[in-house]
Amino acid sequence: MGEDVRAGRERGADIGALPGPLVTAAWLAARLGAPGLLVLDASVGAHRGSGTRIAGAGVFDIDGALSDPAAPVPHTMPDAARFTDGMRALGLNDADTVVVYDAAGIYSSARAWWMLRAMGFDRAAVLDGGLPAWTAAGLPVDEGAPGPVPVRGDFTARPRPGLLVDAGTVAEALADPDAAVLDARTRGRFEGTEPEPRAGLRGGHMPGAVSLPFGRLQDEGRMLPPDELRAAFAGAAGDRERLYFSCGSGVTACVLALGAELAGYRGTAVYDGSWSEWGQPSQDRPVVTGPGGR
Repeated sequence: MGEDVRAGRERGADIGALPGPLVTAAWLAARLGAPGLLVLDASVGAHRGSGTRIAGAGVFDIDGALSDPAAPVPHTMPDAARFTDGMRALGLNDADTVVVYDAAGIYSSARAWWMLRAMGFDRAAVLDGGLPAWTAAGLPVDEGAPGPVPVRGDFTARPRPGLLVDAGTVAEALADPDAAVLDARTRGRFEGTEPEPRAGLRGGHMPGAVSLPFGRLQDEGRMLPPDELRAAFAGAAGDRERLYFSCGSGVTACVLALGAELAGYRGTAVYDGSWSEWGQPSQDRPVVTGPGGR
């Protein structure tokens, strides 16, 4: 454990209220190691193998324990009992504050943040710029896997219906002139000119969906200012305020959800199955190619 983490616990640093759903490396560094603050690495895929973590951080395992192992598509939200057990195993208490990050900047950490919100936990934020911003600032890191959590937490999931939605709800939104379905995948995948990374999926997008690649909401791994985020969403959704987000497997759709929150949108939702579900030939759901939008 890093010296700054020990020092934080010894001095009982005051966490205070979160400034919002996004915190800076400086904000976190000033509180690192404080009682009641849990820092979690939510990296997925190749980014999980970096071997470097923020000092004292645990692992929010979206690729494993914190997804539903019985689901036919990846990264599916587990039920409340499994999520409760997984978060207690990380030491989370109901009264704690959580900061999630990932090794790519802001990629999968937004998914962890959204999952916590969907399970009724609001004292969570994403680290802006993630591990790259942290290490660039010369802040303390640990190498290798984290040690065991000494005490299980008392967190209890309290699911909020509507933050994660299914294909039927998205189909209704596509037919609703007051709603917009925004797709966070690359423009090439959306238009069907690039292959899908998951074998067997059809190329293209849902009829009526609009392309908004999640990278357009960022500058070098950090989220754009709220006014620029609002402009990006307005460019995709016009004046529609009810927004639904999709991507490949429900991960980067949550970057759009984070951006929408920062931009002042309310009443947003993430399609949990995303293209991993909709794009399956067996789903027999409509798929089109080309620019799309409406």
